[in-house]
Amino acid sequence: MKLWKHGSLLALLVVLAAAAIHPAARSDEPLTLERIMGSPALSGPVPRGLALSPDGKLATLLEPRADDRDRYDLWALETATGQKRMLVDSTKFGGGEISEEEKMRRERARVGGTRGVISYAWAPDSTSILVPLDGDLYLATVADGAVRRLTDTPQTELDARISPRGTSVSFVRDQNLFLHDLATGTERALTTDGAEAVSWGSAEFVAQEEMDRREGHWWSPDDSRLVVAKVDESDVQLVPRGRIGAAGTRVFEQRYPRAGTPNARVELFVFDPAGTAPVKLDLGPDPDIYVARVDWTPDSKAILVQRQSRDQKRLDLLRFDPASGGPRTELTETSPTWVNLSDDLRILGDGRLLWTSERDGFRHLFLARDGVLEQVTSGPWGIEKVVGVDEQGGKVFFMAGIETPIEKHLYGVDLPAAGTTAAAPRRLTEPGGWHDASMDKTGARAIITRSTPTQPPQTFLADADGKRIAWIEENRVAGEHPYAPYLADHIAPEFGTLAADDGTPLHYSHLRHRLSPGEKAPALVIVYGGPGVGPLAARRWGNAVSQWFVRRGWHVFSLDNRGTSGRGKAFEDPIHLKMGDVEVRDQKVGVDWLRARADVDSDRIAVHGWSYGGTMVLRLLAAHPGLFAAGASGAPVTDWSLYDTHYTERYLGNPAVDKGPYERSGVLEVAETIADPLLVIHGMADDNVVFENTTALVARMQKQGQLFEVMIYPGQTHGIAGAPDRIHLWRTIADFFDRRLGLPQATHR
Repeated sequence: MKLWKHGSLLALLVVLAAAAIHPAARSDEPLTLERIMGSPALSGPVPRGLALSPDGKLATLLEPRADDRDRYDLWALETATGQKRMLVDSTKFGGGEISEEEKMRRERARVGGTRGVISYAWAPDSTSILVPLDGDLYLATVADGAVRRLTDTPQTELDARISPRGTSVSFVRDQNLFLHDLATGTERALTTDGAEAVSWGSAEFVAQEEMDRREGHWWSPDDSRLVVAKVDESDVQLVPRGRIGAAGTRVFEQRYPRAGTPNARVELFVFDPAGTAPVKLDLGPDPDIYVARVDWTPDSKAILVQRQSRDQKRLDLLRFDPASGGPRTELTETSPTWVNLSDDLRILGDGRLLWTSERDGFRHLFLARDGVLEQVTSGPWGIEKVVGVDEQGGKVFFMAGIETPIEKHLYGVDLPAAGTTAAAPRRLTEPGGWHDASMDKTGARAIITRSTPTQPPQTFLADADGKRIAWIEENRVAGEHPYAPYLADHIAPEFGTLAADDGTPLHYSHLRHRLSPGEKAPALVIVYGGPGVGPLAARRWGNAVSQWFVRRGWHVFSLDNRGTSGRGKAFEDPIHLKMGDVEVRDQKVGVDWLRARADVDSDRIAVHGWSYGGTMVLRLLAAHPGLFAAGASGAPVTDWSLYDTHYTERYLGNPAVDKGPYERSGVLEVAETIADPLLVIHGMADDNVVFENTTALVARMQKQGQLFEVMIYPGQTHGIAGAPDRIHLWRTIADFFDRRLGLPQATHR
């Protein structure tokens, strides 16, 4: 359940708030929920979808509109001059209704609730950009800004790709793969038998939701062939999913592979665009596997497929001959718990493979040839992702937190010559912040986004040494910046470490209300606690909701427990087959630290979390009655057997084989011990953590005579979208805590 990898509501739960950036007088401007959720965004114009054109002349980005923070347009910046211009104004095109499938895809990509340009793809010759918009496809010409419509149908075109040589656009419509010839404007179906439970060219549900694989077809570099996934969901359970809205309820039949039930069967075929008979790739005798990744070699002569076992304890890298479909095993990763997936594979020009592995406990770089691995990096830290390779210069660039896990930086390392020892990585970004980066194909240029607890995200173009060439978005908080009126009253987070019961250091962040000597304040613990999501305790720009609580007189605290990502496999593994155990113990260490502070009112500590965090709230209340004065649980998983195969079985095994871990890790079995005030919140159209999780909890607690409160949001999915409902959400949480903690009633604005 990487429920909020980059996502909408997790941003509200990040507790790292900002401090004053420039000296300023104290402001009487009230920080209200209306302003926090309003437009323009308080953090300033923070772009997303950053990319460099193949020729490196333009940096492109999606930027929110000043009058509508949820609508994005496509912009470009000339890397030579720094001149910036809009390429696609989303208000001038589109306007069609997207399909339910596309809505759910956006939820799985964590962009649900956003509008306008959601994604785009560069043509290989850098002259045009493919832009899906409101269900149809458009091609924007870079030179003159002209926008050409490619499709105009009532259906939604999905998974569009421009072929590497720019001859065709491929896309999925009505579960079949189509090709659009860009020279003639004609289109034809490459497959025709997609219908009902069978689809071609798209990733299946768990691949999108849990495996970070959005693609279902892959062009060869020379445009001569495509690998196409055929997905057969005939054996996957049909689960009715209600989109319960204010104006009525629509019921959708969704094929959802709950833990322990059959997955989709995925097969791979090699197609010739001319339409000759496809070649099937031999994925082995066991059909119950996951197709994790697919890549072509640069010469188009071979296909590399990462095949993961159903129990996720084995990952094979297979090399296929596209003409025969025959495989050979390049290398294999195994683990007694699970093998994490990555997008780090790179095929070098000399035939070697650049690979990352956690075989020594941390994700590190390796070079592979003929199954022999040579380790490039090492140490008690892990690579988050590889972002670029400069083959000519013999360098690899990656994101990591070598000095401290509460910071993330861009590093470069030299690839070692044969028989030599690799040099130590070099940090290329300045200390004290949190960075992300993307690079061009040659590793010569980077787009870097940086933030700190005292500076909202800034984006700039940099060279291969991390030196800034030009600002893409300086986002300096001064003058008319939307955050400028609120700077003077901001509180910076304090960071520290506490020791778990086995001595493992646990990082925390703490926002303290300005108090007089001897004065005490209530504390809000915001928790996530699950795997697959980056730390809450991190030196980066935070969210104004935490500052809103601090201004209302609260401490705000978060701790990253064992089981969360970014600290190596040994830090993750304790949750294997027993979720809700070590996480609860670690969180209690943080709460005990809070309770011992002289400036914290130990009788008024509340806890809130969403998704896995919502589950953690329930497990904490069940394990330690009286520890918290109240808890607000958002969109919680209460019964892990209701969640999908790939995520849940990774950590708890297959319930068809052993139900024990599910019974030990769920909430329903321990709900009877929840005695403290509880608020449960859920969107009624949630297709990720389905609403049934909350109804099952409600029914169980009602039968046991327990009292609690519930707030539901008709029509809302896993993330509560739209300013009115987001404002209502936080007013509801604040009002609940005020009442239950016996605090003076406040106007929750």
